[in-house]
Amino acid sequence: MQSNKVEICGVNTSKLPVLTNEQMRELFKRMHAGDKSAREEFIQGNLRLVLSVIQRFNNRGEHIDDLFQVGCIGLIKAIDNFDLSHNVKFSTYAVPMIIGEIRRYLRDNNPIRVSRSLRDIAYKALQVRDQMISKNSKEPTISEIAEALELPREEVVFALDAIQDPVSLFEPIYHDGGDAIYVMDQVSDEKNVDENWLEGIALSEAMDKLNERENLILTLRFFEGRTQMEVAQEIGISQAQVSRLEKSALIHMRKYI
Repeated sequence: MQSNKVEICGVNTSKLPVLTNEQMRELFKRMHAGDKSAREEFIQGNLRLVLSVIQRFNNRGEHIDDLFQVGCIGLIKAIDNFDLSHNVKFSTYAVPMIIGEIRRYLRDNNPIRVSRSLRDIAYKALQVRDQMISKNSKEPTISEIAEALELPREEVVFALDAIQDPVSLFEPIYHDGGDAIYVMDQVSDEKNVDENWLEGIALSEAMDKLNERENLILTLRFFEGRTQMEVAQEIGISQAQVSRLEKSALIHMRKYI
C-alpha cells in the first residue's frame, strides 16, 4: 500500500482544501438550512482528515483506495450526527467515527472469521453501549449491557473479545495541535521494580502447585493471550470447562500468593 500516492479514488490529494473552524461552522449552518452545495463543500474540506486516519492502517495489506472510500463513509456519518451545540471540534468527533468504520471493514474482511452469531451479539452490545452513554452520559458496565440484551454476561464478554482489533502502540490517543500522545506513552515499564520481581517468584511458585491441565490453561490464557475458545480448541474441551478450570486454578493459586 502506497501512502504517498497523490491520486486516490480519482481525487488529487495535493489539491484538497482545508477548512477553518469558522468556515466549518458556517457550512454546518447552511447544511442545516438545506443547502446541498454546503454539504458537498464540507465533505471535500475534510477529506484530508480521512487521509490522515487511513495512514494508521497502512500495514494491513488493504488497498488505499478501499480504505479511503470506507473512511469517507465514516466521515459522512460523522457529519450527519455532529451537533454544533456540544462545543467540540468536528475533527475530535469525526476521527473516532472514521476509525470505527475502517475497523468494522477490516473485521468483516478479516481472513480469521468470527461466526455471524458472535458478530451479531457484539454489534448489538456496541449499539446498546452507545445508547446508554447517550442516555446516561457515562460508560455502562458489561453487566448492564448484558442485562439490556437479556444475555449472560460471559456471552457478551466473549462476543466483544472475538471482534477486538489489535491496537498499535504508535496509535495517537490524544492530539490537540501540539505533540500527540500515543498508546505507548501510557504504558509504564515496571519490569525491573523489586516488588514485581518478588511477585514473579510468588507467581511461579503458585503455578507449580497446579496440576498439568490447570497450568497449561493459565499459561495459554494469561501469558500467551489466548481466548477461552482458543484454549478449548487446543486442549480438546468445551469453552465452559475452560472457564470453570480457569476460575478454580485462580482460586487455588490465591492460597500461595
